[in-house]
Amino acid sequence: MQIWLADPLFGGRAQGGRQLIELFAAFGLTTLIGLERTIQGKSAGLRTQTIVGTASALILMISKYGFGDVLSAGTIALDPSRVAAQIVSGIGFLGAGLIITRRGAVHGLTTAAAVWESAAIGMAAGAGLLLLASAVVALHFVSALAFNELERQLTARLRGTVRVHIIYERGRGVLRELLRTCGQRKWQLTELDADPHDIERDQVGVTMTLSGAKIANAEQVLGNVDGVYAVLRAEEEPD
Repeated sequence: MQIWLADPLFGGRAQGGRQLIELFAAFGLTTLIGLERTIQGKSAGLRTQTIVGTASALILMISKYGFGDVLSAGTIALDPSRVAAQIVSGIGFLGAGLIITRRGAVHGLTTAAAVWESAAIGMAAGAGLLLLASAVVALHFVSALAFNELERQLTARLRGTVRVHIIYERGRGVLRELLRTCGQRKWQLTELDADPHDIERDQVGVTMTLSGAKIANAEQVLGNVDGVYAVLRAEEEPD
């Protein structure tokens, strides 16, 4: 049942159950996006995604319904998409602030895209396209979760890049031998980090990002270096 609040107290504008449903739908759908981003430990998490999605829905509703009291047939005509179009530009500015460059690599692209996606979901909900908004949320989890593992495997196979965690004995020059082994096989070391995990006092942990031909054998080859205790495939940090 539609309830219209056209009382002068509300400016004579159409506000009712339908608009509230669309607004709360935008809030609920973008909450799911925010939960996924929060679980991934990203800066633009639950609060950011829900605020962006709900605000986008509200702005679109303002564009649709907010000027009804000034419109006059044959004299004043407004484009209802004019205000809504500015959401895209504004979210682009917000997303740019989430993208950083660290050690020559770009990070935050997926998080910035998720904010843009939340804005689109909010706009769809505000326009009454709840089925499309729900479908995009479902597709988000396919791309963010299922495609994450697929992308990692394809990158390792097609581009020849792996990230490995190595634990070796301290004080025996093992790292030098590891680098020599990589050089012999013409593997390029693109990143080398000290490992933050707890290990024994006489051990050292490092994380290497390597690329090159036949890089899929890196775990086995580096594991055979004298003094190496373990070589494990390290998880890539998602955006």
